[in-house]
Amino acid sequence: MNPVLPPQDAEWLETDGLGGFAMGTVDGIRTRRYHTLLMHAATPPTGRMALINGFEAWIELGERRIDVSSQRYEPGVTHPDGARRVTAFTLAPWPRWTYDLGDGARLEHELFVRHGLPLVALSWRLRRAKAGRLSLRPLISGRDSHALQRANPAFRFDSDVQGPLRIWRPYPDVPGILSLAEAEYQYAPEWYYRFLYERERARGLDAIEDLGSPGVLSWDLSRGEAVWILAADTPATRELLEGASATDIHRGLRTAERRRRAGFPTPLHRAAADYIVARGKGRTIVAGYPWFTDWGRDTFIALRGLCLAGGRLADARSILLEWAGTVSEGMLPNRFVEGSATPEFNSVDASLWYVVAIHEWLEAMAAAGKPVTARDQRRLRAAVEAIVGGYARGTRHGIRQDDDGLLAAGEPGIALTWMDARVGDRAVTPRIGKPVEVQALWINALRIAGRLFPRWLGAHQKSLGAFRERFWNEARGCLYDVVDVDHQRGVVDGTLRPNQILAIGGLPLALLEGERARRVVEVVERELYTPLGLRSLACGEPGYVGRYGGGVGERDGAYHQGTVWPWLVGSFVDAWVRVRGGGEAVKREARERFIEPLIAHLDFVGLEHVSEIADGDPPYRPDGCPFQAWSVGELLRLEAQVPAQAARPAAGARAALPEHEDELVSAHTDSG
Repeated sequence: MNPVLPPQDAEWLETDGLGGFAMGTVDGIRTRRYHTLLMHAATPPTGRMALINGFEAWIELGERRIDVSSQRYEPGVTHPDGARRVTAFTLAPWPRWTYDLGDGARLEHELFVRHGLPLVALSWRLRRAKAGRLSLRPLISGRDSHALQRANPAFRFDSDVQGPLRIWRPYPDVPGILSLAEAEYQYAPEWYYRFLYERERARGLDAIEDLGSPGVLSWDLSRGEAVWILAADTPATRELLEGASATDIHRGLRTAERRRRAGFPTPLHRAAADYIVARGKGRTIVAGYPWFTDWGRDTFIALRGLCLAGGRLADARSILLEWAGTVSEGMLPNRFVEGSATPEFNSVDASLWYVVAIHEWLEAMAAAGKPVTARDQRRLRAAVEAIVGGYARGTRHGIRQDDDGLLAAGEPGIALTWMDARVGDRAVTPRIGKPVEVQALWINALRIAGRLFPRWLGAHQKSLGAFRERFWNEARGCLYDVVDVDHQRGVVDGTLRPNQILAIGGLPLALLEGERARRVVEVVERELYTPLGLRSLACGEPGYVGRYGGGVGERDGAYHQGTVWPWLVGSFVDAWVRVRGGGEAVKREARERFIEPLIAHLDFVGLEHVSEIADGDPPYRPDGCPFQAWSVGELLRLEAQVPAQAARPAAGARAALPEHEDELVSAHTDSG
């Protein structure tokens, strides 16, 4: 990004590769409960605890005190006025601010999170002034990431001093906070009351918090850069911080982190890496920041862009193998609930996306000339067999292969597809029966399994024929969203939704071709496409909601009833290019019309990332999670397939999707 000022409420993100992060706004005003300097994942990638939320900061130049921070308090008062002094902000290579102090003087501030450690390093440097004193008040909670703190007598303000480290332990059951700084420290305990988090209030949630401040850190800036290193108290951070000065450690951390970031070919590749985190002895993908952890469905949709198109084949292997051991009765967990040892098995499509991801990784490894060990092949083949076999025999929630070869799924009160929002006990879009995208995934999974175990080829052919016969809606020139609704043979749901696009683009095998494929793409483009993605429901359909907002019930009620989803652009562009023949002129047009608007979005909301959702009505206001894995992954996958100034497909990329159903090709682009 250029060193200019983006929107002041735009958000930046720094991640540690463990599920923890630092996050905030360009102007420094915290508007979410998740805006913190140190969010620590105690059991990666879960168990997140907010340790250091922020700070109050000011600088003294002679007789002048100049505030360089701002807070927002109930009922909407901003104090002090430091935010107005921010004159420049950049993310290259990490968040950096410039503050105008008057009379030509400037303060430069930067921070970064060190990959692989629950640690954030901050620094300040005075420019065009010979002397000044910087003072900071840490603002501390020590709470679960989703909770809020109120002033209470149990909070501990005092600190332990061990060598160069100062250690705050606000509560006995919360990880300690390590502070390393060559600064004066004055113990001056204070509660700061009634911070207002406006984005939480807009979401209909509790939005008021009190934070404890144990004291004041002060640096003489005439001596050089002020450095403050904060970390969760772990063996790794102890070992690093106990042995040297803050300045020396900061210098080493900055050099290592700059080198790591320089290895990414583009900012989008660097953003993609934020979602790939530790789980157990392997890796997984965080679905989005700040409130999601790893979800099965999101992981394997996102993996194709984040890892395969991003050239991270070793990470893809680790993720696939880590999840291979979680298959139960043919199902992958949909998500791991924080604080619970029992995962949730309530998704029909997560397992099928996993099969697709396995296939595309194997294809990518072959294209790169990289061998796959016999042990890895056995584990992944066993997972494919367990999933396809489990689904064919029947498993939880009514998931089973029906006599027509298609996959039936669902029971009252359960939403098994990606359209899984609930209001109370009611599934907003239950889609019980045979959902269209589930069939596309199932038929792809059968074809993939058939390559590994030929006995599945007959089931593949049968299900493909049934799909083509039973899903075509001639009256609307597209596909039904669900057939055999509520498991009633012949009952169809013709609601116009984007799920049908996966029958033509976005998966290794396209189920439609020719005139029917073209008509589907035209309908989807005309009725569902927006510059930020596809609407989840066409505007003219009953129940359409054009604005996503309000309390939890209102938001969940709108989530899949018109709200726009950027991740669907990947499958849409695949399909759009395919039905037009896949030539270079077509790809250039697709890039200008559909990809460039998403690229422009990178500079305005979750900086260098893509949002989870947007309003269905103009101007398509982004909302939801500002940093979403599958949104970034699908954009990266498109960037590889339809690159800027495309004269030929990128190395290893598809020129077009297959014209015939038996030409199974991978949807990945491998860059080695």
